[in-house]
Amino acid sequence: MRHGNLKYILVAFASALLFQGCKVSYKLNQAAIDYATTKTFTIETFSNRAAYQWAPMAPMLNTSLSARYNDQTKLTQVRRDGDLNLSGEITSYDQTNKSISADGYSSMVQLKMTVKVKYVNNKKHEDDFERQFSASREYDSSQQLSAVQEELVQQMIDDIVDQVFNATVAKW
Repeated sequence: MRHGNLKYILVAFASALLFQGCKVSYKLNQAAIDYATTKTFTIETFSNRAAYQWAPMAPMLNTSLSARYNDQTKLTQVRRDGDLNLSGEITSYDQTNKSISADGYSSMVQLKMTVKVKYVNNKKHEDDFERQFSASREYDSSQQLSAVQEELVQQMIDDIVDQVFNATVAKW
Protein backbone atom coordinates (compact mmCIF):
# COMPACT_ATOMS: atom_id res chain seq x y z
CA MET A 1 0.00 0.00 0.00
CA ARG A 2 2.84 2.31 0.83
CA HIS A 3 4.36 1.70 -2.62
CA GLY A 4 1.05 2.83 -4.24
CA ASN A 5 1.07 6.13 -2.30
CA LEU A 6 4.66 6.80 -3.31
CA LYS A 7 3.78 6.14 -6.93
CA TYR A 8 0.82 8.56 -6.68
CA ILE A 9 3.03 11.28 -5.12
CA LEU A 10 5.71 10.85 -7.81
CA VAL A 11 3.13 11.11 -10.63
CA ALA A 12 1.61 14.23 -9.02
CA PHE A 13 5.04 15.79 -8.56
CA ALA A 14 6.10 15.00 -12.15
CA SER A 15 2.82 16.44 -13.44
CA ALA A 16 3.31 19.60 -11.43
CA LEU A 17 6.81 20.04 -12.84
CA LEU A 18 5.61 19.37 -16.37
CA PHE A 19 2.73 21.85 -16.21
CA GLN A 20 4.77 24.50 -14.42
CA GLY A 21 6.67 25.17 -17.65
CA CYS A 22 3.53 25.13 -19.81
CA LYS A 23 1.18 28.03 -20.18
CA VAL A 24 -2.16 27.77 -21.89
CA SER A 25 -3.09 31.03 -23.55
CA TYR A 26 -5.79 32.03 -26.00
CA LYS A 27 -7.39 35.14 -27.36
CA LEU A 28 -10.98 35.73 -28.33
CA ASN A 29 -9.86 38.23 -30.94
CA GLN A 30 -6.78 38.86 -33.00
CA ALA A 31 -5.63 41.96 -31.16
CA ALA A 32 -2.27 42.09 -29.38
CA ILE A 33 -2.89 45.09 -27.15
CA ASP A 34 -1.59 45.86 -23.68
CA TYR A 35 -4.92 46.77 -22.12
CA ALA A 36 -3.20 47.83 -18.90
CA THR A 37 -1.83 50.92 -20.66
CA THR A 38 -3.95 51.25 -23.82
CA LYS A 39 -7.61 51.93 -23.18
CA THR A 40 -8.97 54.15 -25.98
CA PHE A 41 -8.83 54.66 -29.73
CA THR A 42 -9.79 57.47 -32.08
CA ILE A 43 -10.64 57.11 -35.75
CA GLU A 44 -10.67 60.47 -37.46
CA THR A 45 -13.03 60.72 -40.42
CA PHE A 46 -11.37 59.37 -43.55
CA SER A 47 -12.15 61.59 -46.53
CA ASN A 48 -12.30 60.65 -50.19
CA ARG A 49 -9.56 62.45 -52.12
CA ALA A 50 -9.60 60.10 -55.12
CA ALA A 51 -9.94 61.64 -58.58
CA TYR A 52 -12.83 59.26 -59.35
CA GLN A 53 -15.52 59.58 -56.69
CA TRP A 54 -18.32 57.37 -55.43
CA ALA A 55 -20.04 59.15 -52.54
CA PRO A 56 -20.81 56.21 -50.19
CA MET A 57 -17.20 54.97 -50.16
CA ALA A 58 -15.79 57.14 -47.36
CA PRO A 59 -18.73 56.57 -44.97
CA MET A 60 -18.54 52.82 -45.66
CA LEU A 61 -14.81 52.83 -44.82
CA ASN A 62 -15.29 54.87 -41.64
CA THR A 63 -18.10 52.60 -40.44
CA SER A 64 -16.13 49.42 -41.16
CA LEU A 65 -12.99 50.66 -39.40
CA SER A 66 -14.94 51.72 -36.34
CA ALA A 67 -16.85 48.44 -36.21
CA ARG A 68 -13.68 46.33 -36.45
CA TYR A 69 -11.95 48.05 -33.52
CA ASN A 70 -15.14 48.08 -31.44
CA ASP A 71 -15.93 44.42 -32.15
CA GLN A 72 -12.46 42.91 -31.89
CA THR A 73 -10.82 44.91 -29.10
CA LYS A 74 -11.76 45.96 -25.58
CA LEU A 75 -10.79 49.57 -26.37
CA THR A 76 -13.24 52.42 -25.97
CA GLN A 77 -13.73 54.70 -28.95
CA VAL A 78 -13.32 58.40 -28.14
CA ARG A 79 -13.74 61.46 -30.37
CA ARG A 80 -10.19 62.73 -29.94
CA ASP A 81 -6.90 62.09 -28.17
CA GLY A 82 -7.21 58.29 -28.06
CA ASP A 83 -4.31 56.13 -26.97
CA LEU A 84 -4.38 54.82 -30.55
CA ASN A 85 -5.20 57.23 -33.36
CA LEU A 86 -6.07 56.42 -36.97
CA SER A 87 -6.47 59.05 -39.66
CA GLY A 88 -6.19 59.11 -43.41
CA GLU A 89 -7.89 59.36 -46.75
CA ILE A 90 -8.92 57.41 -49.80
CA THR A 91 -6.26 58.40 -52.32
CA SER A 92 -7.35 56.47 -55.38
CA TYR A 93 -10.31 54.59 -56.79
CA ASP A 94 -9.79 53.44 -60.37
CA GLN A 95 -10.97 50.93 -62.88
CA THR A 96 -8.79 49.48 -65.60
CA ASN A 97 -9.23 46.88 -68.31
CA LYS A 98 -7.79 43.64 -67.01
CA SER A 99 -8.14 41.31 -69.97
CA ILE A 100 -9.10 41.52 -73.62
CA SER A 101 -11.37 39.01 -75.35
CA ALA A 102 -10.75 37.51 -78.80
CA ASP A 103 -12.85 40.23 -80.45
CA GLY A 104 -10.54 42.94 -79.06
CA TYR A 105 -12.90 44.25 -76.37
CA SER A 106 -12.33 44.26 -72.66
CA SER A 107 -13.67 41.15 -70.96
CA MET A 108 -12.68 41.87 -67.35
CA VAL A 109 -12.36 45.14 -65.48
CA GLN A 110 -10.31 45.64 -62.34
CA LEU A 111 -11.55 48.04 -59.68
CA LYS A 112 -8.84 49.20 -57.26
CA MET A 113 -8.96 51.30 -54.11
CA THR A 114 -6.02 52.75 -52.15
CA VAL A 115 -6.19 54.27 -48.68
CA LYS A 116 -3.42 56.26 -46.98
CA VAL A 117 -3.39 55.62 -43.23
CA LYS A 118 -1.55 57.46 -40.48
CA TYR A 119 -1.36 55.47 -37.25
CA VAL A 120 -0.19 57.01 -33.99
CA ASN A 121 0.22 54.92 -30.85
CA ASN A 122 0.42 57.51 -28.08
CA LYS A 123 1.59 54.84 -25.61
CA LYS A 124 4.33 53.40 -27.83
CA HIS A 125 5.45 55.81 -30.56
CA GLU A 126 7.88 53.33 -32.12
CA ASP A 127 4.76 51.63 -33.57
CA ASP A 128 3.66 54.80 -35.43
CA PHE A 129 3.50 54.66 -39.22
CA GLU A 130 2.09 56.28 -42.32
CA ARG A 131 1.51 53.95 -45.28
CA GLN A 132 -0.87 52.99 -48.04
CA PHE A 133 -3.14 49.96 -48.17
CA SER A 134 -4.76 48.73 -51.38
CA ALA A 135 -7.31 46.19 -52.51
CA SER A 136 -8.79 45.29 -55.86
CA ARG A 137 -11.61 43.25 -57.33
CA GLU A 138 -12.49 42.22 -60.86
CA TYR A 139 -15.84 42.10 -62.59
CA ASP A 140 -17.08 41.07 -66.00
CA SER A 141 -17.17 43.98 -68.43
CA SER A 142 -20.63 42.93 -69.59
CA GLN A 143 -21.90 44.20 -66.22
CA GLN A 144 -22.48 47.84 -65.45
CA LEU A 145 -20.25 49.19 -62.66
CA SER A 146 -23.33 50.61 -60.94
CA ALA A 147 -24.73 47.07 -60.65
CA VAL A 148 -21.69 45.63 -58.85
CA GLN A 149 -20.04 48.69 -57.31
CA GLU A 150 -21.50 48.55 -53.79
CA GLU A 151 -20.65 44.88 -53.29
CA LEU A 152 -17.14 45.20 -54.75
CA VAL A 153 -16.35 48.36 -52.78
CA GLN A 154 -17.50 46.69 -49.55
CA GLN A 155 -15.25 43.70 -50.31
CA MET A 156 -12.28 46.00 -50.93
CA ILE A 157 -13.02 47.96 -47.76
CA ASP A 158 -13.20 44.73 -45.74
CA ASP A 159 -9.82 43.73 -47.18
CA ILE A 160 -8.26 47.14 -46.39
CA VAL A 161 -9.73 47.16 -42.87
CA ASP A 162 -8.19 43.71 -42.30
CA GLN A 163 -4.82 45.02 -43.46
CA VAL A 164 -5.03 48.13 -41.26
CA PHE A 165 -6.19 46.17 -38.20
CA ASN A 166 -3.40 43.62 -38.67
CA ALA A 167 -0.76 46.34 -39.11
CA THR A 168 -1.89 48.34 -36.07
CA VAL A 169 -3.02 46.06 -33.27
CA ALA A 170 -2.71 42.46 -34.45
CA LYS A 171 1.01 42.88 -35.24
CA TRP A 172 0.97 40.61 -38.29
